[in-house]
Amino acid sequence: MTNGIAAISFAVFLILYLTGHIDNAAVLGGFIPARVGDADLLAGLAAVTWWLTPLTCTLIHAGWLHVGFNMLMLVFCGRHVEHVLGKGPTLLLYGVGAYAACGAQWLIDPGSTGPMVGASGAISAVVATYALLYSQRQVRRIGPFSANVVRLAWLAGGWIALQLMIGFATAGGMGDLGQIAVAAHIGGFLAGLALTRPLLRWRFRKRPRAVN
Repeated sequence: MTNGIAAISFAVFLILYLTGHIDNAAVLGGFIPARVGDADLLAGLAAVTWWLTPLTCTLIHAGWLHVGFNMLMLVFCGRHVEHVLGKGPTLLLYGVGAYAACGAQWLIDPGSTGPMVGASGAISAVVATYALLYSQRQVRRIGPFSANVVRLAWLAGGWIALQLMIGFATAGGMGDLGQIAVAAHIGGFLAGLALTRPLLRWRFRKRPRAVN
């Protein structure tokens, strides 16, 4: 399933790149925060319904570096996560991460008319689950907080700090990538942290067995 998402994402990028329609696709299928409060913002254009754009924006990338890095992270982390969670939960994780990423971006700048594109927000959710599943560092409880809560806090704090540093370093834009959607990365990652345990329970839920 992870390989399928990566293949589809790359195929869409390749088609848009070769036909010269990346910029048009960014406007029509990217997530534009201002459309949440003004659904008629792109009235008259063949734009994707705004509430679907958190998904369609994951298929649109600004350039080779953008799509290459995203797909590398998706395949590397996603295959390991899928091995544990299975196809359905991993797909759900990716989709919820996409919406959480766009929701976070909307919260910090609801009036923005700049389209957000790329799968990095959704992939951040997958990275969060990967970090929880495969982290080998031992964490101890602190006061009333269990070791699990402390681990979540450390991962969230570390990721947020990293994203803020990236945002500061690339505040002027990063070539064809433009500005990095820091809030989207944070929103997706936090969604991944929150979903990991429920998805594990879903994946390994006990099923009744018939006794002869």
